[in-house]
Amino acid sequence: MQQPSFEVIGPDLIDVWTWSLDAPSSSLDEFAALLSAEELARAARFVRERDRHRFIVGRGRLRSILGRYLDLSPQKVTFTYNDHGKPSVALPDGAPIHFNLSHSADLAALAVSDRYELGIDIEEIRFLKEDIAGRFFSRKECLTLQALPPEAYLDGFYRCWTRKEAFVKAHGEGLSLPLDSFDVTFDWSSEPRLERLDGDPDAPFNWRILELETPVTFAGAVLALTKGRPVGLRYRSDEGETAIAHRDLRIRSAPFSP
Repeated sequence: MQQPSFEVIGPDLIDVWTWSLDAPSSSLDEFAALLSAEELARAARFVRERDRHRFIVGRGRLRSILGRYLDLSPQKVTFTYNDHGKPSVALPDGAPIHFNLSHSADLAALAVSDRYELGIDIEEIRFLKEDIAGRFFSRKECLTLQALPPEAYLDGFYRCWTRKEAFVKAHGEGLSLPLDSFDVTFDWSSEPRLERLDGDPDAPFNWRILELETPVTFAGAVLALTKGRPVGLRYRSDEGETAIAHRDLRIRSAPFSP
């Protein structure tokens, strides 16, 4: 019996895929054909047509990409979930890859590794109507945010928020992990890093934060349990792979200004 031909990523890279969730209506049936009965039932529960379409495109594209790595047709990719809702790929010999999906507005981002537990978060930058930082950030993070100049506050908030959300997703305990139980850096003068995790003094060494390249109106981050090993992001697309951002993405090198 011929063994499946898994696509190898290796220890030095994490693959990142991004795509628009607003695919043409003409392609919706093609994406829907890739989904399981449970996913189609979930899609049907969306009240708004746009949300239903985006869910179908997101899950269909996820299946297509994971199928490439696993040498499986998209329809044969099977997901399982831990007690906190984190998905993994169900295979008889265990999942050879780790992955995490995030989406905001019309943009989806997927991180894939065959070595490391990971999480990804992407968020559209919007004005804040309440003090979210005061409710969820750690004391040190709130003080850092308050010290930023007013024009850098929104950018700083989303840099912090996406790093924290990506860590929660990578850690695997979901909402049971309090957002104020750990600190991340996010000011422009500091390298991205996890500074503290309650009960785990080795966490700052074991976890690596990587800033995601995004359109200027988004922020994003990837967290990976590399146990001290340096790792980079490789941006992938249907047209091939590149060591720099995909042509329609660019990293924000200065605070976001609406």
